[in-house]
Amino acid sequence: MELTLGIPALLFPAISLTMLAYNARYLAIAGLIRQLHHKYQETASPSIGLQVQKLRKRLTIIKNMQATAIFSFLLAVITMALLFFNYVIIAKIVFGISLFALILSLVLSLIEVQLSTKALSIQLKDMEK
Repeated sequence: MELTLGIPALLFPAISLTMLAYNARYLAIAGLIRQLHHKYQETASPSIGLQVQKLRKRLTIIKNMQATAIFSFLLAVITMALLFFNYVIIAKIVFGISLFALILSLVLSLIEVQLSTKALSIQLKDMEK
């Protein structure tokens, strides 16, 4: 396969949109944690403390999603630089690692979505009682 400057450049919009989505998830969870923190200070409810623990886990996953996406983006840029300087073999290796990092980021995103969905279904069950 011939690796040209255009191939890693194709990742730029995909990674940028992914980062935007990850940031939106982070901001939503950060807002929810702030609300729960305020409610916890008022009530000291153990269930709120449990919810905050679950949110902390999701926040860690989102942080790792963002880190691997940024790493993938950085490696795509390095790939382009290596191609520019005609280091094709090294560029292919770096690009492969970049793709792997993007895959890892997407797998983490899938895990976080599953946790989010599970949390919502628990709340829905509480409302149905």
